[in-house]
Amino acid sequence: MPQADLAGTGVTAPAADPDRTVFRRAAVRIGVRVAVLCAVLVFAGAALVFGYVWWKATTGGGREVGDHHVLVSLDPVDLAVAAVVLGIAAILLAGAAATLIARRAALPLAESLRRQRNFVADASHELRTPLAVLHARVQQLDLLVGEDPRLRPVVTELREDSRILVDIVDDLLQTTAGTAGGEPPASLAETMVRVGGDLRVLAAERGVTLDVEPADALVTLPAVPLQRCLTALTDNAIGHTPAGGRVLLSATVNARWAAVRVTDQGAGIRGISPDRVFERFAHGPGADPAAGPTRSTHGIGLALVHDVVGRHGGTVAVERTGADGTTFLLRLPRAGTPGSGPAVTAGTR
Repeated sequence: MPQADLAGTGVTAPAADPDRTVFRRAAVRIGVRVAVLCAVLVFAGAALVFGYVWWKATTGGGREVGDHHVLVSLDPVDLAVAAVVLGIAAILLAGAAATLIARRAALPLAESLRRQRNFVADASHELRTPLAVLHARVQQLDLLVGEDPRLRPVVTELREDSRILVDIVDDLLQTTAGTAGGEPPASLAETMVRVGGDLRVLAAERGVTLDVEPADALVTLPAVPLQRCLTALTDNAIGHTPAGGRVLLSATVNARWAAVRVTDQGAGIRGISPDRVFERFAHGPGADPAAGPTRSTHGIGLALVHDVVGRHGGTVAVERTGADGTTFLLRLPRAGTPGSGPAVTAGTR
């Protein structure tokens, strides 16, 4: 699909975005409704004031001082009562109109969320069967290989990779169905070691060294989403580190939090502000193509990390970036600690 630069920021987006058109039209409709509401409030207030003065002039509260001229005496108490009545009426009218406008304004967003959920559910459902078949065939291959020292390690890793794919699809289905939750907390050290083992192959293809320094802790993220987040961050770091460089996946813990850092030796975040890298489809010029392919090339992986971590009470941010590399900081609540429930995310990439 053709790409277009957004206001010279280095952020690319599809040239034709139907969702953007829908939201723009919705914004125009909301603006018109707000303008109409303001006009109604102004005219209603003027009508009430005119009605009050007319009532005073026709019920003995005024006297003629000439042709077509009437002098009206207004009681301060009456004015105060009228102001209160006018204020209450305006508040009620504004509240009712604002509620109606807000509900109509949220319709495009609700429809977009519904379409996204349906798409993820449909795609996950379609992938589930072939992945289950693939996993079964890998298990058959595992039995056929036996104890062959040349093939056994590769088949074992292949079986684990297929199981991870099945778990990811199941996790997506549970999330879209609203049944996610209740999974046991994950071991941070085990997950970090697993991610390091999986991505060292990718790092070796690019001539990059991947080191893992785990910390022992249980975190509130279940194992599958935790592995997805660490994989996305580490894959991103490998993709932006030149050949001969080093990526470090490390962790530290305190009484309440586990802090995971992913550090690369790339050229830093360029062509985009660090506070925008967690937006979907937002990315800078990327790594040198001669350095080899990466898996996270569409600006989606980091956005998914931000969403998943936020749903489980954590945060993700760019801790530092510069010409000598970038460090992402992932803060995860430790399982069983006070205040380890969901929190508002404060990510900045």
